[in-house]
Amino acid sequence: MRQVQEEPLFLGVDGGGTRCRARLYHPLSGPLGEGVAGPANLRFGVEESFSCVLAAARQSFAEAGLPFADMERTIACLALAGASEPSYLAAARAHRHPFRTIVITTDAQAACVGAHGNRDGGVVVVGTGTIGWGQLRGRQLRVGGWGFPSSDEGSGAWLGCEALRRALWAHDGRIPWTRMLRSLFAEFGSDPHEVVRRISSAAPRDFARLAPLVVEHAASGDAEARDLMREAARHIDALAARLRARGIPRIALVGGLASSIEPWLTVETRELLVSPAGDALEGALLIAGKEARATATTE
Repeated sequence: MRQVQEEPLFLGVDGGGTRCRARLYHPLSGPLGEGVAGPANLRFGVEESFSCVLAAARQSFAEAGLPFADMERTIACLALAGASEPSYLAAARAHRHPFRTIVITTDAQAACVGAHGNRDGGVVVVGTGTIGWGQLRGRQLRVGGWGFPSSDEGSGAWLGCEALRRALWAHDGRIPWTRMLRSLFAEFGSDPHEVVRRISSAAPRDFARLAPLVVEHAASGDAEARDLMREAARHIDALAARLRARGIPRIALVGGLASSIEPWLTVETRELLVSPAGDALEGALLIAGKEARATATTE
């Protein structure tokens, strides 16, 4: 067990549509422990989201060898998908929690802070969902990310859903079968009714689990997979172009599908890209630290 002084601990949480990650940090000792749990997207329930947040937090405390009671001296930044929507944010802020203080923001803002620190810049997040987010002279800018299926074009959920749609087209004889489409269709027993049944109750993360199949087959030359990757890239190009038009000087591409989609982007988009300085967890910890300093100033 590491020795830590009785000062506030910081907890950064990155809660997305597929998983929730937590990192515990002490200002003198550095990182203490990490944890991973299920999805923490507020759109699918505040209770479920907080349950996953606490599960990941407990893992990080256990890894650090610290008692869970130390959550009472922890300043936590919960960067959660869905927190950009006012009603979900209000519900999350009103929810009971064991921490000394919580700051709730979006996973996209935390990713932006992690990528650029205090500098102006933006991110296009390409994971289970997609969103463009920027910080410019103290203002927060948002493009897209309104939630699947009404938005999040080019995301893992979008790729998986569109691939299934094309498998149904192939079954109808509207487009030719390809290796990807046959492989995908076989996962559903080659039964179109099973595809429709499972689509009707699927969550974004269920569709996103199919995205690696599209990426893999695109790399091997599958015509439909390549067409899907090109179409996804056009959506990402559009998010980046809109951020640039609003004055964002540099953009980091982040998220689980970032490296897979980057080669499909236009030259103009790739010229805007910079490597992120850190990830969303680091961004959440920076936000938690800022909250700690603000609290200390007012006390």
